Amino acid sequence: MRVCIFVTGPPGIGKTTVLLKTAEKLIAKGYKLGGMVTQEIRERGIRVGFEIRDFASGKKGWLAHIHQPVGPRLGKYRVHLENLNSIGAIAIIAALRTADIVLVDEIGPMELFSQAFIDAVQKVINGSKSILASIHFRAQHSVVMQIKSRKDVIVIEVTPKNRIQLPTIITNEVIKTEKQTM
Repeated sequence: MRVCIFVTGPPGIGKTTVLLKTAEKLIAKGYKLGGMVTQEIRERGIRVGFEIRDFASGKKGWLAHIHQPVGPRLGKYRVHLENLNSIGAIAIIAALRTADIVLVDEIGPMELFSQAFIDAVQKVINGSKSILASIHFRAQHSVVMQIKSRKDVIVIEVTPKNRIQLPTIITNEVIKTEKQTM
């Protein structure tokens, strides 16, 4: 049995923070996590882009930036497909082989420009590993619809009221499910 928990919510609500704090708690309990995480990058208080990081190896690069010269455009950003493929998608596939739990932050419009990313997410969804991921609040891509329609998926909306407690709640759910499979 596995746990498939996806957090969602509007931009800036704390989805990544919830996932990272949950990851810390699970690592402290002895779980091995891998996958990819993204974080916004600000300069002088202004968001200029997003960084992508392989959670296990620490390898990182730009996911998107206002000064990225090529790649698909989303608003004022251009997506760095090479980094998304060589860091993000590869980190997800590696986590399927080496981790207990796969992190995917985030499944959103920028990431969904990459077929390699979509393929990696589908492998995780159809695999046997537990998943902790975030989904963009308004994403309507077929992969997102597939995830949300699965009976083995729990989707939790992050709100100002629950975001502090969610890492503990999610950690407890993972541990409870793990004990049921022993």
